Parts: sequence; structure tokens; C-alpha cells
Amino acid sequence: MRLVEGVADVEDVEAFVEALGEIGDANDCTVQAFDARYVAGRDHLASALAHADRAFERGENVARERAVEVLLYAAGRRQIRRALTMGVEAGETPTVALVAADPGIGDPEGAEAASANAVAERLGPGGGFDARDEELIREFFEIEESELAATDASLGDLVRERVALLDVEK
Repeated sequence: MRLVEGVADVEDVEAFVEALGEIGDANDCTVQAFDARYVAGRDHLASALAHADRAFERGENVARERAVEVLLYAAGRRQIRRALTMGVEAGETPTVALVAADPGIGDPEGAEAASANAVAERLGPGGGFDARDEELIREFFEIEESELAATDASLGDLVRERVALLDVEK
């Protein structure tokens, strides 16, 4: 898995998502872009990818496409419409794009490198993890101050817990 950081300047969200899909298809990779303000760190997205892959392996996936399943897990939600809040929007969006080689391909590192480079060409400088908004993350994942105060877990730990709990809620 590789993560590409930058700012997406999007005129047409559907066209942007389609272009990322074409990049992934050309290299046997999954490419999913996230609004970086909602991403609680690298481990958040790695966990979402692992859970999505496990869901496909077990035949328990909700989405037909791996990228959408990753988005659902990253958002900790089963409803695609609500999960799309974590996606890019029209205009400038600080972005983290996940690039992951499809299972079973011959050269996963080469495929990921080619896809990551192509995605990076579509993003401007800035954005990425530096745009993370802890207040927005707490609101989106419904993490109250009292929950943070009751544990020594980090915000990222609590978000990953939400990702893992999605399996329980199926």
C-alpha cells in the first residue's frame, strides 16, 4: 500500500473518480482518494484496506468494488452515501489517496509505484496528512471528549476501533 498526499483541484467529482479508477485499472491497483481532513493517519487507512480485503476473501463485502469497500471501512459506515463524506469534493480538497496492488498480481510494488506516480501527477502540492482536522474527525466518528478522557488510546486508535467495529455491525 502506498499513500499519495496533495491537493485535488476537482471540477467534476465523477470524472475525477473515474480517472483514478482508470489509473488503478491500468496497473492492477485499487485507488481511493480521501479528504485528508477526515483521515486519522496511515494506520487508519491500512486498517480499512485490511478489513476490506478480508471482507472480500470471506465473501462478506458490501460493495462490488474494492475501492468502495475500503471507503466504507475507512468511514466506519455501511451506507455509501454517508461514507462519501470522506471522499473528495468539487473544488480544492486536501487529499490522501490510497494505492494498493490488487491481490495476486505479479509485481505489486511496481504496480503501486506506477499508480502512485500517476495519481501524484493529478494532485497539487500541500494537503495530505497536514490537513488532518481532529475536531472534524471526532465529529464524523462520533468520538466525544468524555470517551477520549476515559482512555489512554489516541484519536487514531479510537478511529481504528470504529473501522474494526464495522465487522461486528454487519
